[in-house]
Amino acid sequence: MSAAVQTAPAEAPSAPRKAPLSAGRSIIVALLALLSLIWVVPLAFILINSFKGRAFISTDPFALPTRDTFAGIDNYVTGLNLSGFAPALGWSLFITVGSVLVIVLLTAMTAYYLTRVKTWWTSLIYYAFAFSMIAPFQMVMFPTVKIADMLGLATPWGMIVLYLGFGGGLSVFLFAGFVRSVPVEIEEAAYIDGCSPLQTYIRVVMPLLRPTAVTVAILNAMWVWNDFLLPNLVIGQDERYKTIPIVIQMLIGSNGNRDMGAQMAMLVLAIVPIVTFYLFGQRHIIEGVAAGAVKG
Repeated sequence: MSAAVQTAPAEAPSAPRKAPLSAGRSIIVALLALLSLIWVVPLAFILINSFKGRAFISTDPFALPTRDTFAGIDNYVTGLNLSGFAPALGWSLFITVGSVLVIVLLTAMTAYYLTRVKTWWTSLIYYAFAFSMIAPFQMVMFPTVKIADMLGLATPWGMIVLYLGFGGGLSVFLFAGFVRSVPVEIEEAAYIDGCSPLQTYIRVVMPLLRPTAVTVAILNAMWVWNDFLLPNLVIGQDERYKTIPIVIQMLIGSNGNRDMGAQMAMLVLAIVPIVTFYLFGQRHIIEGVAAGAVKG
């Protein structure tokens, strides 16, 4: 007599359990959450006060708008009428987009060449780019303005050239760090397949540089968009080429009078584009910075 063999039913795979946070990690998470809150509070402060009446912003700046203090969109209308925000938005977009495109394209090629061509002078140029990151802007501020006037760079097109000079150091550093991590064998395989050096860069290397390129674009876009000092020094008060930071600063009258409500409203409109751009590309920042920090 044969006995029937019974098999136990297979158990469904259980979902992986998350390991509980250790005390050290919990402290780090709490500190990072607090730091995030510190960064978010000023943005919330600006947004709240952009809907409050001018007088109430000074008397109680941290209070939420009420029925008596709520000004609706009057601050936005006043700011747009007083500041010339629309043309300033156009020039800021032109300078920012143009500067970011030029910086990403040129510094990526520069970093690739400096990394792959091993000579004493390419090393010298690379260290010159690295040194430019630690040189403070105030050290070259006045010579830059003088040279910009002599070369006729006090225009939006000239600003793109100036931003390329000031943003090239960090961008080349990040790109060069990533290029060092790319195996040379990949490029040699492209050469064997008949690609020229330029085709190898465009078809093989540049797609690999995308995470670092996005990081460089975001960092430079936030810097150029929010920059006040360089446009103010080079373009000055030229009515034709005012950028958003200059327009917002001009809402302060010559005698110190200011419409805080209109200023807060214009700050909100200035923040929205760059925050939106950052949110779309933030996942690439850590990946790109980590890739650019690889030592060769």
